[in-house]
Amino acid sequence: MVSLSSNLESPISGMKLSSVVPAKDTGNKDHQLTDLDLAMKLHNVKGVYLFDSDAVRGLTIHDLKKPMFELLEIYFTAAGRIRRSETTGRPFLKCNDGGVRIVEAFCDTSIDEWLESNDDSRDNSLAYYQTLGPDLRFSPLVFVQFTWFKCGGVSLGLSWAHVLGDPVSASTFVNKWALIVAGYVPSKSLHSPKRRKSETPTSVPGKLSPMKRIEPVGDHWTISNNCNMETHYFKVTAKQLDHMVSRVCAPTNVSHFEVLSAIIWKSLAKLREDSGPRVVTICRYNYGNRENEIPTNDLVLSTVETDFNVRKGDISELAVLIADKKKVDGNSLAEEILSEKDGESSDFIVYGANLTFVNMEEADVYGLKLQGKKPVSVNYAIDGVGDEGVVMILPGPEEEEDGCGRKVTVVLPADQLALLKKELNSEWAVV
Repeated sequence: MVSLSSNLESPISGMKLSSVVPAKDTGNKDHQLTDLDLAMKLHNVKGVYLFDSDAVRGLTIHDLKKPMFELLEIYFTAAGRIRRSETTGRPFLKCNDGGVRIVEAFCDTSIDEWLESNDDSRDNSLAYYQTLGPDLRFSPLVFVQFTWFKCGGVSLGLSWAHVLGDPVSASTFVNKWALIVAGYVPSKSLHSPKRRKSETPTSVPGKLSPMKRIEPVGDHWTISNNCNMETHYFKVTAKQLDHMVSRVCAPTNVSHFEVLSAIIWKSLAKLREDSGPRVVTICRYNYGNRENEIPTNDLVLSTVETDFNVRKGDISELAVLIADKKKVDGNSLAEEILSEKDGESSDFIVYGANLTFVNMEEADVYGLKLQGKKPVSVNYAIDGVGDEGVVMILPGPEEEEDGCGRKVTVVLPADQLALLKKELNSEWAVV
């Protein structure tokens, strides 16, 4: 176990790093990465779950780490490392039981104090993260951090390389870990993901493509931004949500995701000096039978373009555009783009290539329970986002009287985010 130094101003201290490997040898298999996996390789998924003291009373770090050995016997790709083909140079996963990294830490505040803080950057200290590379052979794909709070509560922080699978795969991974903690005996094998039936993609070159080609990054899989990107988590209560939907007067076929996305899209257009963004990307995930599948990237993408000034547009009209846009299978699109000249030698970004709205409304993020207790808060975010930014919308905690609200994660250039906070605090106020 290795001790890690902490930032002197951080409430997190006593960080220790260790490794967990599969309980049994999984066979040193080679797992081929899809074109979509490689298109997502510069992105990283981050999830933070907060539990109060009742959920972890009597549990020790040993109780939390031990199930991970059994979990990795099933999720053997998560314990692998990136290699390159000697003949083509194409990356693949060597499932060599290299393991995942476990981080243990302590926090000198309570869960309630943490949630009352306005400093969203502190969540970064609850999910340990390292970019993949430059020595890919030794870069873990997954970090899991357990942080004990002074009130007796605990956080689970997940850092998950997107090349391994999308946020649905990531949340399914930790949900199954929680089942093993509870004594559930899972199936010892996962089957390969099945390609979902989808529409054949049409070519969407240039600014309309949801994937942006960038200069090759070599073996250090990280994005260079032209500005400082920051993250903020908005909480939208069920009451606020109902108020927004009724005020917008959106058609019945328009979801809460589309209404929230339209509001944020128009708000950003009002804040920017130009009339844009007029092109945005919508990202949805296929859910299917993920709990029995090897982690994968299974995205459905669409690109929405307006022919009018968004800041002067109607929110209902924008919501309908988002809902009705033709959807494109991410796997098929990636295969098409990477088959183009120099496609395989290029690198790409998806989140932030255009302003990207991510629909995680169906994600079972509150399905993770410890000793029968749900987390009091769950946040998900994407690291490695392009300059146009990303908005991720996922379920909020169930509210006894009003139902379920939403959590909205926004990653934007710092100056735009500061203005958006003020705009949305006014826009989302319940009259």
